[in-house]
Amino acid sequence: MKAAVLYQFKSPFKIEDVRSNPMPGFVKVNVKVVGVCGRDVVIWKGGFKNFKLPAILGHEIFGFYNDKPVAVYSGIFCGNCEFCKQGKENLCDSYSLIGENTPGGYAEEVYAPERNLIELPDKNFEKYASASEPVATIIHASNLAQIKKGDKVLVTGASGAVGIHGIQYLNILGAEVYGLTSKPEIVKEAGGIPIGNEDLKRERFDVIMELVGSITINDDLRSLKKEGTLVLIGNIEGDPITLNRPAMSIMREHKIIGNASFTVNEFKHAIKLIAEGKIRPYFKTFSLEEINEAYKTMLERRQIGKTLLKILEG
Repeated sequence: MKAAVLYQFKSPFKIEDVRSNPMPGFVKVNVKVVGVCGRDVVIWKGGFKNFKLPAILGHEIFGFYNDKPVAVYSGIFCGNCEFCKQGKENLCDSYSLIGENTPGGYAEEVYAPERNLIELPDKNFEKYASASEPVATIIHASNLAQIKKGDKVLVTGASGAVGIHGIQYLNILGAEVYGLTSKPEIVKEAGGIPIGNEDLKRERFDVIMELVGSITINDDLRSLKKEGTLVLIGNIEGDPITLNRPAMSIMREHKIIGNASFTVNEFKHAIKLIAEGKIRPYFKTFSLEEINEAYKTMLERRQIGKTLLKILEG
């Protein structure tokens, strides 16, 4: 099969013909479209120190299984630990992502546990690949923060895939949604209120969805209300996060919560919302052979919404 292989961090992927790798208990999915996740970019930069190369990345996988269109839940989980039994597969004791400990979806074929496959309502793969994981991530974050109708919520990195689709889900919940971005017209189009760094000094939020991490977190905490919640979803540079004014968060009783992906049911909920037309997908599609250009676009932050790789034609 044809695949994009990463041999060195911060180096171009190589398009090669590689041997398919069947795995016991896994089934083969013919990959139509795969999303490029911000986590993939952090791996590419060398941000996960123990990550071993060479590797075929890609965990946001959409394609065909037995001629049926499917989405692949990206986490491999045991199904037997205390968290799996509670429907919290994302916290499984042995959780790992496809494309990290196993070959991923930057290839014509991928192997995944059959229980991870979710049949799609239609064959518009790009629509689902662009928004399913971003929306599911914000569904999970919203559940953690217990967002209510009327809550004032800030989304950082708001023109990225999680931001632009997450704003739309937060609107469904009835939140008053602000987006921190350098692309205000996109945030407006998605139904959010654009905001810049200077505006943060005048605003106070109930909840902040922190998608950027070390770059913005201290400015954001200053704009978080007493007893407010910051959900830490991403850290795009992979740099250590230091709280400049921990006393401020202590005295305001801020809650800082980690967001570990999403559950199977939250993923299914996101797919349903997209199928019903309640989420508008934002994306740009590249071929597998254009993967290095796709990464360049993301690294230069020129991309609005999700970056997709189209693998198989037809």
